[in-house]
Amino acid sequence: MLDIALVHYPVCNAKKEIIGAAVTNLDIHDIARAGRSYGVDNFFIITPFADQQKLVGEIIDHWRTGYGAQHNPDRREAFSIVSICPSLEELYSNYSVKGLSRPMVVATSAKVQERTLEFAVLRQRLADGEHILLLFGTGSGLTPEVMAAVDVVLPPVGSRETYNHLSVRSACSIVLDRLLGVL
Repeated sequence: MLDIALVHYPVCNAKKEIIGAAVTNLDIHDIARAGRSYGVDNFFIITPFADQQKLVGEIIDHWRTGYGAQHNPDRREAFSIVSICPSLEELYSNYSVKGLSRPMVVATSAKVQERTLEFAVLRQRLADGEHILLLFGTGSGLTPEVMAAVDVVLPPVGSRETYNHLSVRSACSIVLDRLLGVL
């Protein structure tokens, strides 16, 4: 079982300050479509901000039950995996409320981190049925506190170039393909 979470707070800005990043429509659409295409079970949008939650709710409703659902059934299906959660703490506690144990929490980062787990190892754990929650950070990435609380971190995706500033939706698609794609 694989869940993904797109974290908008707490994340860092370019100055390494803790911020809340804005939710973007493109991220929701593209990650939902990639997630559904690769068999992701749940895609959580993490934001504590009421206005952002309202916006995400309106987007979800449009594609699940509104005009968008009739106009584009494929998009309706992609949005079936999307939900909003105000914090990572609440997301973690929701697993126990549903009678599930806390999944293995795996962070992603554009920078090399300690406690790195190679893609092949995580791919095998997924194949063996382990429940995994992948965290993707917006802004300039997950905060040090969030990174310290995860179980492991995946290696950065990208090329050998020194420039590494993929959009989160591109990085998510690459990660999903490395973990769940056809070899």
